[in-house]
Amino acid sequence: METRLPVSLGKPHPLGVSVEAAGVNVAVVSRHAERILFCLFDDTGQYEIARLPLTGRLGEVHHGFIAGVQPGARYGLRADGPWLPDHGHRFDPAKLLLDPYADTLDRAFEWHTLLASVRASSVDTAQWVPKAIVGLAWTPAPRPTPRKPGFIYELSVRAFTRRHPGIPPEIRGTVAALAHPEVIAHLKRIGVDTIELMPLMAWIDERHLHPLGLRNAWGYNPVSFFAPDPRLAPGGLAEIRAAIAALHEAGFQVILDVVFNHTGESDKFGGAVSLRGLDNALYYRHVSGNPGVLVNDTGCGNTLALDQAPVLKLVMDALRHWVIATGVDGFRFDLATVLGRLPHGFDSQAPLLAAIRQDPLLSTLTLIAEPWDIGPGGYQLGAFGAPWHEWNDHYRDEVRRFWRGDYGMVGALATRIAGSSDLFHGSHRPPSASINFVAAHDGFSLRDMLSFSAKHNHANGENNADGKNHEVAWNCGVEGETSDPQVLSRRQGDARALLATLLLSRGTPMLTAGDEFGRTQHGNNNAYAQDNETTWLDWQHADHALSDFVGQLAELRRRYPPLAHDAFLKGRADSTVGIPDAVWLRADGIPMRDEDWCHHALQHIGLALLQEDCRVLLWLNAAESSAPLKLPPTRTGYAWQQVLNSSSSLLTQTLPPRSVLLFAEVPAS
Repeated sequence: METRLPVSLGKPHPLGVSVEAAGVNVAVVSRHAERILFCLFDDTGQYEIARLPLTGRLGEVHHGFIAGVQPGARYGLRADGPWLPDHGHRFDPAKLLLDPYADTLDRAFEWHTLLASVRASSVDTAQWVPKAIVGLAWTPAPRPTPRKPGFIYELSVRAFTRRHPGIPPEIRGTVAALAHPEVIAHLKRIGVDTIELMPLMAWIDERHLHPLGLRNAWGYNPVSFFAPDPRLAPGGLAEIRAAIAALHEAGFQVILDVVFNHTGESDKFGGAVSLRGLDNALYYRHVSGNPGVLVNDTGCGNTLALDQAPVLKLVMDALRHWVIATGVDGFRFDLATVLGRLPHGFDSQAPLLAAIRQDPLLSTLTLIAEPWDIGPGGYQLGAFGAPWHEWNDHYRDEVRRFWRGDYGMVGALATRIAGSSDLFHGSHRPPSASINFVAAHDGFSLRDMLSFSAKHNHANGENNADGKNHEVAWNCGVEGETSDPQVLSRRQGDARALLATLLLSRGTPMLTAGDEFGRTQHGNNNAYAQDNETTWLDWQHADHALSDFVGQLAELRRRYPPLAHDAFLKGRADSTVGIPDAVWLRADGIPMRDEDWCHHALQHIGLALLQEDCRVLLWLNAAESSAPLKLPPTRTGYAWQQVLNSSSSLLTQTLPPRSVLLFAEVPAS
């Protein structure tokens, strides 16, 4: 360390490293550190050329101005203070730490055993920690124009583009590939309007993966909340901003999946690469009365202390940063119950949730909660209130059970396809608050839920112990891959029925990338550790007919207003038309009676919908047999026209087995 640079008092704001005319201002939050050191590295990032203590402090903020540091310089932080693990303090100046506010890294994180928070080693970790890069000012992205998502497409950037033959090899697996014309053409073909990107923030692999030869494929293990991962966005924020601009130009909006419930520093045996080294006792929640024990409501080893003002500010600043820097239209929050956790449990008025709700920028965006974690009282579906949308796993499981053929599911199915009023009407939210899905990145793919009755996660190296044990799935007669034409036909038909149910339900449909053309993970329902062809989409063998079917469903949803109308059913007659907005029907065309709803073996149901002088009739039949079908009377001068049959049956006046039918009322010829 040879470079000598003058350090003066500086300012406590803004947090992070800010470029000024003669150098940089540095401000870092640590409540319990005795001092914070700014560590400057050479242009390669390998050699530390200066280690400079910040000379100012205001409350929890350590600050200083360092003359002569220019944009492009590589740096890290160190924190000195007590090593008292039983009191939550794990300071170790041998650990190089990432500035929490850094927005550019020189390389991706990789796990090394010496990164572990064990002070006894006293080995300098600088060579294994990416360096932050002092950035130049960038041009803010245009402010998003808020609108409700109509059809969400969840995708992993790397998995989606890694094997796409039409994308140039040099950008496959990166955010830049999303702007490619072939990608945009596919998105338009299937009719989605909102792209939900799985995490882009820089992450680190879980420490148990490296010995197994595995890598994290999903990115739900962040170290930085501001910097994109260089593996996904080697061009940094500018690359993401350009891709989002291209998607906006093509008519799509973009939602970013974010993880603020935990960090990749894991449990007490995990790494000290940023927040833990800066102030473990401040940034993470600890068991009341036992400050040496981390709360693990996330199942990932730690839980962010989002009720602490500096941590809340970090998250709020990060959210605004992504909107301003990239133009993203909203966020999906992983394990969002953590965002509302207080010592007494979940509270929808908790500091972070309240801060988001009042923020003049963030409150106008699309906000989606994954409304559960594994902590006490962690299941909070329906509890987030406006303006939140929520992932609806009741929809997923009850729709699956209906199509699996379980008895007694007609009532539950009706509630779900009508928008889940039991979950959202009480908080004065419309059906669109329900994010409906039948498969997501976590769990079986659509194809696999019809090909496997049990998980097959052995490739994850945990003896098939990880992942959900009792996922609602059925193999259609054969476990796994088969060439049996009858089984394949059954799986194809069930896939079409599930997709039709999803796209013709009230609420906001979400489809995971590849499910529209038959992606498989070979029965792995927890493929987070499979950064390989298990998760990379196989475009070469895509089922284009199934993709076309999804596009047809999306078009039907747009064409017929009753299907996507954002209001709960009333069952009352319209004053101008004289016909109820909704009527539940038996196959004989008679409205459902109370005793019909109690018929345990009933496996089919119809729904007549009216909206804006448009009338449609939806039928769903999960039974193995067909049923005689009698359509209800039309209005004078109209006739029913079948516009969808998810099955291959050509029979008329029949409700085919395991099928979805849609009729529209059209002027009689």
